[in-house]
Amino acid sequence: MPLQYLHTMVRVKDLEKSMAFYALLGLKETRRMDSEQGRFSLIFMAPEGQEEAPIELTYNWDGDDELPSDSRHFGHLAYGVDDIYAMCQHLQDNGVTINRPPRDGRMAFVRSPDNISIELLQNGDAKEQAEPWASMENTGHW
Repeated sequence: MPLQYLHTMVRVKDLEKSMAFYALLGLKETRRMDSEQGRFSLIFMAPEGQEEAPIELTYNWDGDDELPSDSRHFGHLAYGVDDIYAMCQHLQDNGVTINRPPRDGRMAFVRSPDNISIELLQNGDAKEQAEPWASMENTGHW
């Protein structure tokens, strides 16, 4: 019996802030469902050309007090990027904390507004180590 990946769902507290964060990563809204009766919205976002691998942002209109303060039990989402340094600089320039800088030219971690850990991996071989990333310390936990 074949299995097909559909999506990963995360709950969000501030829909606009979360959508803006994922847009900084390069994801675009591909589908939306608003349920008046259930009082929630489901927004699917995916990288261009990879609409079959979305993240589902679940937003409860009346708030969601059940979100834990630290979402490490979830693990993380991972995205490959063509230039890890450029992506980290772009995120940092837009106010995103780089929790685990790409010191090795290969891997970095950031967190979404809802504390979801996001792993960024350099596509292909690691880049040459470069400043300011090579000597940058971790911030918080990732």
